[in-house]
Amino acid sequence: MQELLHNISQCTICKAHLPLGPNPILSAHKNSKIILLSQAPGRIAHEKSKAWDDPGGRQLRKWLNVSEAQFYNPENFAIVPIGFCYPGKAKTGDLPPRPECAPQWHQQLLDKMGHVELIILIGAYAQNYYLNDKKNLTERVGNYKDYLPTYFPIPHPSPTNRFWRSKNPWFEELVVPELRNVVSNLILS
Repeated sequence: MQELLHNISQCTICKAHLPLGPNPILSAHKNSKIILLSQAPGRIAHEKSKAWDDPGGRQLRKWLNVSEAQFYNPENFAIVPIGFCYPGKAKTGDLPPRPECAPQWHQQLLDKMGHVELIILIGAYAQNYYLNDKKNLTERVGNYKDYLPTYFPIPHPSPTNRFWRSKNPWFEELVVPELRNVVSNLILS
């Protein structure tokens, strides 16, 4: 695993397309129980070289009901985005994750993590890559039980998604308690 993580950290596959240059951000351990699979690091993550150390990360930890120490323990949570580097700014939010990373690295990572019990698919990019269906994010999140025990689809916790969350209050009322229960059972076992 360490050799693979080192190789990923040196990756420059999409260097020409990255406005701030390559800075692959992920974490994983051979004993990771849960994979947090999202789109790509944001600008703040790129600058800090640390995933989810921003308002979206605070919201995600709140949804998961975990401490920062639990969250950043790679034996609890592997952090594996679709694109490992910041893709740049779009009109609203960031550009889509670069398409090179996931096909190049994901299966190699999954092969090294033999104790994964759940993959939390955060946002539409992760869901579109891993779920072979024609549903949209709202349909997937609303029907999350259809994807268990392997996947748990959730929206992206970014502040730019506050409109979706205000339009879909059932997510925090009904789905988040279930997410917390599943996560608690896995990381405390």
